[in-house]
Amino acid sequence: MTTIFPLRDFVTGLTGLYERGLSATAIQHEGSGLLRQLVSRDDWLPEPFTRPHPDRYSQYLLHCDPMERFSVVSFVWGAGQKTPLHDHRVWGLIGMLRGRESETQFVRDAGGRFHATETTFLEPGQVAFLTPGINDYHLVANALSDQTSISIHVYGDNIGGVSRATYDMQTGAEKNFISGYSNDEVPNLWDRSRRVEAA
Repeated sequence: MTTIFPLRDFVTGLTGLYERGLSATAIQHEGSGLLRQLVSRDDWLPEPFTRPHPDRYSQYLLHCDPMERFSVVSFVWGAGQKTPLHDHRVWGLIGMLRGRESETQFVRDAGGRFHATETTFLEPGQVAFLTPGINDYHLVANALSDQTSISIHVYGDNIGGVSRATYDMQTGAEKNFISGYSNDEVPNLWDRSRRVEAA
């Protein structure tokens, strides 16, 4: 049976890091452990936030901090789907919940052109970091050609409202965008009457 309480515990834990007055770097570091714990099990994500779109990846908002200090989203990738080369402009964490994801990092040269540096793969339970100015340019894809993959992303802002950019890999041309979200409703984390604990 699906139960939402691991996500509630994650949100509560991450909020607590902010309440301690930690730096963004410390929140990202300690938050990675919380995210690793969240994606160590695959029984909590409600089905409406696992549905792939036939033509493009989906970004479902799971929670946004009331002060917009952080947001949690599920990225759902249909078979073979991928992003364009893009940035984030805020810190991020990626936790792999289901399937397999590839990430190709890019660096920008003095002329504004992009060059791929390495491609890595995320397996269920693993967590990766994104940090502006260090590794913020990347292209992400579902590494599986025959099934859906799902990753849980955490960002140091309301990522659906952040002005970001995609880039042409050949020319470096920049196109601004604000991603928004694929869903109109978010999961109810706070109804404890339907709480189901792990056996």
